[in-house]
Amino acid sequence: MYFFPFYIPAPGTYLCSSKLLIMTIGIIGAGSMGSGIAQVAATAGHRVVLYDAAAEAVAKALAGMEKTLGQLETKGKLPAGGAAAILSRIEPAQELSGLQAAECVIEAIVENLEIKKSLFRALEPLVSPHCILATNTSSLSVTALAAVCERPERCIGLHFFNPAPIMRLVELAPALQTSEAVMEQAETLMRQWGKTPVRVKDTPGFIVNRVARPFYGEALRILDEGMAGITAIDRAMTELAGFRMGPFALMDLIGHDVNYTVTETVFQSFFYDPRYRPSFTQKRLVEAGRLGRKSGRGFYIYKDGAAEPDSRYETATPYTEELGRQIVRRIVVMLINEAADALFWGIASREDIDLAMTLGVNYPKGLLRWADEWGAAECVQILDGLYDEYREDRYRCSPLLRRVGDGK
Repeated sequence: MYFFPFYIPAPGTYLCSSKLLIMTIGIIGAGSMGSGIAQVAATAGHRVVLYDAAAEAVAKALAGMEKTLGQLETKGKLPAGGAAAILSRIEPAQELSGLQAAECVIEAIVENLEIKKSLFRALEPLVSPHCILATNTSSLSVTALAAVCERPERCIGLHFFNPAPIMRLVELAPALQTSEAVMEQAETLMRQWGKTPVRVKDTPGFIVNRVARPFYGEALRILDEGMAGITAIDRAMTELAGFRMGPFALMDLIGHDVNYTVTETVFQSFFYDPRYRPSFTQKRLVEAGRLGRKSGRGFYIYKDGAAEPDSRYETATPYTEELGRQIVRRIVVMLINEAADALFWGIASREDIDLAMTLGVNYPKGLLRWADEWGAAECVQILDGLYDEYREDRYRCSPLLRRVGDGK
């Protein structure tokens, strides 16, 4: 169903307008991300149909939204009756066929390419030929997902960040087959939802989950080497570098099952590039079911509202400001190198790379701006020092960073 009274699109065409697109949005997956996206769409005025293979997940999601929206209304952040109005626009679907009236469907299910492919195969015959099929994948190939569809030009990646109602960034990742009309409509829709969309190439991890890998990976490497323990590393990155959370506290918050899976996916998708190699230390946490806050234990132990570091991840080396500076230089220069390489390979524009890292993961500043402040030559010198010490491709300098450092 279309809500533009004087225009019915021909088969294979898609609507694009600067006016509010009053359309039915389908959401598949009622976990934290799916329910968050549903709340965003309903708040923007859309009718939303929410489906999950587990019916109890939808009921739980609706109860969670009712509580959250009620709190917002109590605090005056929603008008009187606003919470009820938003919730009234969200309808649970008992079957996948309940999404047949949707004009845009966003899937937010488990991060597994084969499962997502199966979903799109089952979904496409049920919806209108004009319905946009979007994936919230954070690291998988949108092109591979689109390839299973009869109309692959309608598929696109819309990667939201958690919690979706709060985080402004959305990475727009077109498949190789995605039409420009669909890209424009998706971008317009995201802006109407109050989001800040950035265009990215369909490459593993897009901007944020690729560029952010060293924040976790290099911190884990420093820990595994015994250079510093988790509290020292977290302290250095928060107190000296200005990050809101240290890497180990953040991994615990994200969940090691999620964080490790993204790292492993990016590593495999980049043909086992050592820059993205996962850590056995984190893998063992996943195998032990110590997933972080959600399980009560990860790098920290969570009890009675407090977090205490697990002593096995500490070292006898006392924290000093000099040690903190060494930690910051090593982790931040690896982040800068990754951002420079993303720019070198045309993953996104300079502006969008810095915007993505500040809006998507709350970095204190854009990494390319950070490179300017430190000086590209200084960054190259640090990276070359690490490469000379370890002789690993993990520390190879981006050609663009070296070029700028050499003044070319």
